Amino acid sequence: MRRALSFITGVVMGSLVGATIAILLAPASGENMRMQIKDRFTEIQKEIQQAVGDRRAELEAQLSALRTPPEKQ
Repeated sequence: MRRALSFITGVVMGSLVGATIAILLAPASGENMRMQIKDRFTEIQKEIQQAVGDRRAELEAQLSALRTPPEKQ
């Protein structure tokens, strides 16, 4: 029982120390960090939409080429 209590105490203390160090060493405030994450998410969405549009155009061109009857020689 003592070993389990010691282990749990160690885990809790380690978590508190780790969280404190993370907060003190964080490069930006919470508000600033949320803004950066939101901006990056928006950029990624735009990149994905562009990639989807490009791929769609490519597939439509391939489909059009497949639908075109072959020329007789």
